[in-house]
Amino acid sequence: MNSSTRTAIAIPVVALLAAMAIAGCGGPGVEGAGSSALGGPGPSPTPFPKGKIDHVIIIVQENRSTDNLFNGFPGADTVTSGSDHGTTVPLHALKLEAPGDYRHSHSEFLQSYDGGLMDGWPDGFRDTPFVYVPASETTPLWSLAEQFGFGDRMFQSNQGPSYPAHLYLIGGTSAPASGSVLLASENPGDPTHTPPQGGCDSPPDMRVALIDPSGGQGYELYPCFEHQTLLDLLDSHGLSWTWYEPERGGFWDGPSSIKHTRDNPTDWARVVTPETTIFGDIAAGKLANVTWVIPSGQNSDHPGSGSNTGPSWVASIANAIGASGYWGSTAIFVTWDDWGGVYDHVPPPILGSYELGFRVPLVVVSPYARPGYVSHRQHEFGSILHFVEDVWGLGSLGYTDARADNLSDFFDFNQSPLPYHQISTPYSRGQLLRTTRTSMPPDDD
Repeated sequence: MNSSTRTAIAIPVVALLAAMAIAGCGGPGVEGAGSSALGGPGPSPTPFPKGKIDHVIIIVQENRSTDNLFNGFPGADTVTSGSDHGTTVPLHALKLEAPGDYRHSHSEFLQSYDGGLMDGWPDGFRDTPFVYVPASETTPLWSLAEQFGFGDRMFQSNQGPSYPAHLYLIGGTSAPASGSVLLASENPGDPTHTPPQGGCDSPPDMRVALIDPSGGQGYELYPCFEHQTLLDLLDSHGLSWTWYEPERGGFWDGPSSIKHTRDNPTDWARVVTPETTIFGDIAAGKLANVTWVIPSGQNSDHPGSGSNTGPSWVASIANAIGASGYWGSTAIFVTWDDWGGVYDHVPPPILGSYELGFRVPLVVVSPYARPGYVSHRQHEFGSILHFVEDVWGLGSLGYTDARADNLSDFFDFNQSPLPYHQISTPYSRGQLLRTTRTSMPPDDD
């Protein structure tokens, strides 16, 4: 390739049949699908009755593992020390706003995973990965999880960074091509490296690389793909959707990488900026059936952002829904798009050459959530898609949504709807709206 060509790494799609053959099975360190408490049976899956859920909000934060962001959360499987090549290392507290970032590409995943030993974690750019965020900074998130639900077996679907993760969050895969998946942004520490920009609006010389089912890398293509996504299933059933983000394009913009979505004026108009528009739409009664919310870099929880406003940002959206007429028919899912290079102790089930990744937190908020429930069932990004598909009877995309569970263990649709208690936040909505309007974190993703 010409040395002037800008290259990032994209993600390969695993061999689907092999992945589906082991779907739903507990992997190393994972409670089986029939368990909701460590060592104990879980509730039977609850069918989704029609008319209970009319709105789903998917809040996508950045780069945190379960051991890092919810360390010590009551009932969750977290630890206070990790293994560094066989040596026990205590985790130490590091604030959200601390400087520095961590390596979290596919190659760093493989190094950290170390064949399931979970002991090969590389140092970050400025700090060790053996860190956790003090609970004093995550109080709004913990309050939501304690009031409603938390999942400690939510695995990132892909073993790498943010760009492909956002494609999984709308389509259950990233760029299926000859059995391969996107890697994206493999060299975040290289100052000459340029990450994916703009999806189908990228410069002509932009390339993303793929990894094939055998783990081979090298096939490169322009970051504009063609396959069905959840957006298409919603469109075909007359359901509305909105993707809120700080700015269009870039590697946090999943819809911009799907050609037929980008080329469709009606669909492209549903990619709304800035992301704070969601508050006005809630107040005006304009909330879509399914909503994705992408934060600014400052509100994203991304290591090295220099900010601790992310927990307040998430709670502010939940508070707006809780105070509105939408509360009685809404399910909110909060997750983090990748583990971000910080330590986690649970080895994920490995499916093919690029799935699954390390654990990320999952918070579930709904009047039909089992109050205070901690799920130990295996979930992944496809579980959120599967939930949406089952709520409205959309059918399946046939990617990770087909093998994933549908998050039904979090819900009891026979209970009296739970009231919403407003979450106290250290930052007001007005302060959050004045934060930096960029979606780009300090490194590449």
